Amino acid sequence: MRIQAAVAHRPHGEFRIEELELAEPGADEIHVRLVATGVCHTDLSVVEQIMPIPLPLVLGHEGAGVVEKVGGNVSGIAPGDHVVLTFNTCGHCDACTDDHPAYCAQYPLLNFAGGRPDGTPTLHDHAGKAIGGAFFGQSSFANHAITNQRNTIRVRRDAPLELLGPLGCGFSTGAGTVLNVLKPGPKTTIAVFGTGAVGMAAVMAAKAVNAGRIVAVDRVASRLRLARELGATDVIDTSASDLADSLQALGGVDQAIDTSGVPALIAAAVGALKERGTCVLLGASSQQEVTLNILPLISGRVIRGVVNGDCDPAVLIPQLVDWYMEGRFPIDRLSAFYPLAEINRAVADSHSGKTIKPILTFG
Repeated sequence: MRIQAAVAHRPHGEFRIEELELAEPGADEIHVRLVATGVCHTDLSVVEQIMPIPLPLVLGHEGAGVVEKVGGNVSGIAPGDHVVLTFNTCGHCDACTDDHPAYCAQYPLLNFAGGRPDGTPTLHDHAGKAIGGAFFGQSSFANHAITNQRNTIRVRRDAPLELLGPLGCGFSTGAGTVLNVLKPGPKTTIAVFGTGAVGMAAVMAAKAVNAGRIVAVDRVASRLRLARELGATDVIDTSASDLADSLQALGGVDQAIDTSGVPALIAAAVGALKERGTCVLLGASSQQEVTLNILPLISGRVIRGVVNGDCDPAVLIPQLVDWYMEGRFPIDRLSAFYPLAEINRAVADSHSGKTIKPILTFG
């Protein structure tokens, strides 16, 4: 069928809205009509070629919509279901069967190959030329998408579907890191470096599980004010105070989450750890090397990376939807809506910091 999609054609370029042909779903696939989709920094890192995935490509991996059609091998999902789309996994490798699907052995093939695992495309242009698709098993910068059973998560119908797409990546990454990896308690001091969508989700999750002290670190005063409202007990404005001195004044931290990927912030986060403390790395930037003092790390300190909050999306996404409906995870406070035709404005507002989580809508 013909669909409308935002296509990234060249590195550092703008998106172009184009009419494309979407393939029919196969026996193991699902056709979803998108209601909305979040704009994530992972999408933008492809445009900037920090993640060097070939273009042209339809990006988008935080979709939410309504199931239109299912293949003959699909079970548990039916037309009319409300769904959130997330990363795709194989379901049978060691990581998947050990309840760590974010580390699926087939992750690159299923999420970044530009088409189906067998190499066939899901998208073509008006001349019949294949266009890169199946990004994170969805390519949801479009009003319709082909997905798979494992990355299509059914959610309750009374929740506002237009808000829920970012639960598929950004919000679940921040919240999942807190809930599944760090698991802070009432005596824990946890610091979150960067208060974008991922960082704010981590702050809200830490608040929801009653972490003892929640420190938000950023250079944007308005975001720090919001972080306080969402659960931060302390804030550090790096534009107005020395970060190392401020962290030392806190007495150090038990846990740190870096969402920025900025080497100086990562070094500061690691340097602030107490003995046996843990720093989790979530962000990526064009600067990919960090210099650290090894000696303090020997004292039980841990640095680790985390993908997608080390979550099982089928468990975490419905939980976060419930939390939103209960008022415990107010993602509406972070979100702003843009029609698909204004995707480049949404990207600009994300880059400038005007909008924490842009969400594209499809009418």
